[in-house]
Amino acid sequence: MWYTVRRFIMFSRRWSLLVVITLALSLSFGNLAIAADATHKVAFLPGAMSNPSQAFSAKMFQKYGPDYGFDVTILDGEGDAAIQAQTVTNAIAQGMDAIFINPNDINAIIPALMEASSAGLIVGMFSSDLPEGAREVRDFFVGVNDNMAGEAAAQAFLNNFPDGATVVEVGGQAGHDAQLKRHDGFNSVIEGTNIEVLDYQATQEWATDQAMAIMEDFIVKYGDEIQGVFCHWDGGATGIINALANANMEGVFLVGVDGNSSGFDQVRAGTQSVTIMQNFEAMAKKALELAKAKLNGEEVEAVNFMPLDIVSLDNIDDFTPPEW
Repeated sequence: MWYTVRRFIMFSRRWSLLVVITLALSLSFGNLAIAADATHKVAFLPGAMSNPSQAFSAKMFQKYGPDYGFDVTILDGEGDAAIQAQTVTNAIAQGMDAIFINPNDINAIIPALMEASSAGLIVGMFSSDLPEGAREVRDFFVGVNDNMAGEAAAQAFLNNFPDGATVVEVGGQAGHDAQLKRHDGFNSVIEGTNIEVLDYQATQEWATDQAMAIMEDFIVKYGDEIQGVFCHWDGGATGIINALANANMEGVFLVGVDGNSSGFDQVRAGTQSVTIMQNFEAMAKKALELAKAKLNGEEVEAVNFMPLDIVSLDNIDDFTPPEW
């Protein structure tokens, strides 16, 4: 009898211990599951929400963020380098886990990004990268190769003018990474050819009216000598088209970059010859994917180029019309 009772007591103790261990493991794995499913706070910091491409990108970050476990906040840089630096400070104060930034000025933003990196935030550069000497403060870059965009524009002129031509260049926002690289890429191919660049000027912002004003000045200075125009973005190309129309200038070969709805409409109308297309939806999804991987402790590629498409009237029907 005593032996039977003793065995029962020992069995009960072992069973109780097993239950405790099972509960502990369940709680541990439950906590791991909760951690894995936790929503991270991230922010997209556009240079200016007044820029259609950046407003569309913000929409894409908010659309796809939840798919990666992200609660996405938008902090507008308002086209001002100082304001954008403050948005980085705000992101740190708000406890963001990661930021994705399209800088107004790739040099002026460096100190703020150093603070963000030191505070433990994942820093993702979106569409525009930092100068080579400062890239240790960011975790990754996602965008197009803007040098290649400029090179593609130059090749379009060489293809259209085998006997040479005189052209002008209207740049994007001065100091912006895309403006610098599109200009450098364009001129690296044009230099030494029979295409002569009569003049070049960058805008203060990615603003249609500023591109139009620059083109009006070029028309006054050079008139019918202008056979072609390279404009760094399709919205600016709209201003170029208006300036040319006001001056009754027809047949000018116009190349823009973006591949947005304006660019597509202008190519279809024959007022813009080529648009070099970049896909901001794909860029936003890639940036979110990389940030998620970094937060999971994974290694990611530092530089992630997305492909460009060259769109003209000959192939425009091969592409899905853009939403922005």
